[in-house]
Amino acid sequence: MSAPESDKQLEVVEICAGAGGQTLGLERAGFRHRLAIELDANAAATLGHNLKKHLGYSEEEVRGTVKVGDVADPKVWNPDEYANVDLLAGGVPCPPFSIAGKQLGANDERDLFAWAIELCGTVRPKALLLENVRGLSANRFAAYRQHVLDRLREHGYIAEWKLLHANEFGVSQLRPRFVLVALLPEYAAYFTWPEPHAENPPTVGELLRDLMGSNGWEQGQVDEWALAANDIAPTIVGGSKKHGGADLGPTRAKRAWAALGVDALGVANEPPVTGWRPVAGAPGPKLTTAMVARIQGWHDDTPAVGGDSNTEQEFRWDFLGKKTSVYRQIGNAFPPPVAKALGVSISNALLQVGEQRTLLEDTNAVLDPVYKLLRSHTRPLTVDQIIAKLATSGTLMDLPNVERHLNHLSHDFEMITQMRSNGVMAYSLGEFKAFIGQDEHQRHDLFAAHRARIS
Repeated sequence: MSAPESDKQLEVVEICAGAGGQTLGLERAGFRHRLAIELDANAAATLGHNLKKHLGYSEEEVRGTVKVGDVADPKVWNPDEYANVDLLAGGVPCPPFSIAGKQLGANDERDLFAWAIELCGTVRPKALLLENVRGLSANRFAAYRQHVLDRLREHGYIAEWKLLHANEFGVSQLRPRFVLVALLPEYAAYFTWPEPHAENPPTVGELLRDLMGSNGWEQGQVDEWALAANDIAPTIVGGSKKHGGADLGPTRAKRAWAALGVDALGVANEPPVTGWRPVAGAPGPKLTTAMVARIQGWHDDTPAVGGDSNTEQEFRWDFLGKKTSVYRQIGNAFPPPVAKALGVSISNALLQVGEQRTLLEDTNAVLDPVYKLLRSHTRPLTVDQIIAKLATSGTLMDLPNVERHLNHLSHDFEMITQMRSNGVMAYSLGEFKAFIGQDEHQRHDLFAAHRARIS
């Protein structure tokens, strides 16, 4: 197969686009958006505004590109119209897998991960990029991940998971994200994960010194604060509409912010003024949304002291809406520099740039041996039978370990049980519980009931 032209304009369809963190990164990597879908009207307004102001889209192009609504609603878009697009990408909702939540996985009405995998069978993109929270990499979701890899293999893709850390790509934040990349075989051989930056990102103090001093706070106080804020930030937590206003995270995160001299109990409307001093018990000033945006990898019109002007121009963005909405738009986003790094790697693969690598067919990986065993057997198996059959294939598991796997499986799959005549329970695996587009799935009723609180 001949290599495509190196100057070809690659196109992307992005689902759950949010305020545009992944959008911006992919655009800077050379992709052009044919479609970007987002549920939240405020985030979609921000996205459309910036596509026009910073990315050169016309008003007509913005109207045709940005769609507001439930991405799984056929009235919002028709996937058949985007068949064979270069890239299908998205940051599907995180709460189903977040350790800060209940980790409902396939039972959470916000879970669109499995649906996005099935979408590959309809759209047949050349590549797929999905990102989510670190919680998806936990043992609790081993079978869920196994099902994803198996389905992608059935659709003809070669897929890989990887945990990426935002601070390794120039972002001043501890933000691990679990990323899935899948490509058709003719492109997969050219894909390599992006290499981390050699240099460390700036500290919170270095990054925000100019903004902290932009509203009259005395320079000596600003410098003292910046010197103490001598590390990168903890993960920015966007939260959801189910909770209150803008807040920098749970108790552990607040302690980390306090160590940096930041009051995490809310977000400020403006930077400190002349004569500002912390209130009793507060470790320092609160951040503004502009400061949070910088920590997330965006930049505004004010150059950061000592910063890279090219980077600041590249990732410039505006946010529309009230403070709480803006904070959520920022906090729920994928850092643009990380999205760009991934976009460049995927672009190189699609353009077949560089040397081919030997494919190891990662979709054959066994992430959950109990899942694989039950999926390959039509007859129910007892725990003892599961242990014995796994042992013959070289996988040793004891009774508590198998029972833990069965418990995890029961959360995301229908578990069919059968009591044997000797009083021993046998197990077989039924349907995947996740929403993959079924007309009768419980997701429709739950989503309709909770839509006003979903973000």
